Amino acid sequence: MKPVRPLKGYFGIGAEEISKAMNLGAILRTAHAFGASFAFTVNAHHKARKVFDADTSRSLKNVPYYGWDTIADMRLPAGCALVGIELTDDAVDLPSFRHPRAAAYVLGRERGSLSDDMQAMCDHIVRIPTRFCVNVSVAAAITLYDRTLAMGGYPERPLMPGGPDLAAIEDWNARGH
Repeated sequence: MKPVRPLKGYFGIGAEEISKAMNLGAILRTAHAFGASFAFTVNAHHKARKVFDADTSRSLKNVPYYGWDTIADMRLPAGCALVGIELTDDAVDLPSFRHPRAAAYVLGRERGSLSDDMQAMCDHIVRIPTRFCVNVSVAAAITLYDRTLAMGGYPERPLMPGGPDLAAIEDWNARGH
């Protein structure tokens, strides 16, 4: 059964200083798959910009993309919270984080972190509680999946092991979720 997405709010996702075209392509495809309102990069390295030639899923025809050269160039919609995804000691664990209704999620580059300047711009810093850092495109997918779950994009899971009660899903859909 196809999930019903939340009707209120919006989100975007992007990365700072990303350098690998395949990672950026995966982030763009994930953004498209989860219904992002926009995607972005900040100070993407030249090789990453070549993703447009390799984007076989045509994400950029469906999701607006903003390629900002610097942090100062970033222009988020009014009221949009910037959420940094980063492994810091004071970050909130993703499963405990209440996602803002309007949010832009920013991830760091490969083999690095969000810059201090970017972290300072963030309204929230969230970490994915893993033993070590995961690939940036995997982190994007985990973050957007968690947002979808937390914002009511799927019916609640059954109490017992196994699949959902189809009547409960129909009832959930009928209530306008």
